[in-house]
Amino acid sequence: MLFDEAVRRLQSAFTRELPGATAHAQLAPIPRRQWPAGFDPNDIRHAAGLLLVFPRAPHNATAVADAHILLTVRADTLGRHSGQVSLPGGVVDAGETFEQAALREAHEEVGLTPDRVRVLGALTPLDIPVSGFRLHPIVGASDSAPELTPADGEVARILEIDIEALRAPDSIVHTARERDGVTLTTPGFHVQDVEIWGATAMVIAEFLSLLAGRHA
Repeated sequence: MLFDEAVRRLQSAFTRELPGATAHAQLAPIPRRQWPAGFDPNDIRHAAGLLLVFPRAPHNATAVADAHILLTVRADTLGRHSGQVSLPGGVVDAGETFEQAALREAHEEVGLTPDRVRVLGALTPLDIPVSGFRLHPIVGASDSAPELTPADGEVARILEIDIEALRAPDSIVHTARERDGVTLTTPGFHVQDVEIWGATAMVIAEFLSLLAGRHA
């Protein structure tokens, strides 16, 4: 998908109701973890992540630029979600909007300059009971491919994923894995020698639904 077309579709999509949970369910682990009985919603911690769309020419500077998204592989020292593919993001600080937090975290984790990003809209918040967070994904666009540097101790790799690779019918693979003594079936995207599953895959599922014109 061409970058300009992707941005046009997203701008149009954010004027309508989002697919939300319907899209999330397509890539949700089975069984999906829920908040424990008696959990106080006031204890939820809020996090924000940036789903950045940018152009990358496949072969040379004169080629047509395809739309890509920015993801990271978390460092192996970051606890429960270490080594997993994620959006640049983190905890929302006091007084910050979700948009501000997403841009700040992207700057801290990969060196993305905030003023290069046009915010297009916010996807549906996603609860992550395993870590106690509610993730607020922010979609932004950069008109050129940014120069990025992974933060030591936080980011093991920076990934530039072609949207068309995610849209391919054979990109989704179901994997069995054990978490906390429970065997899960985890659908995920297998692209560019990485597996994208869990919350990140669920966010991308809604993102792809918008590009495909699917809504609530």
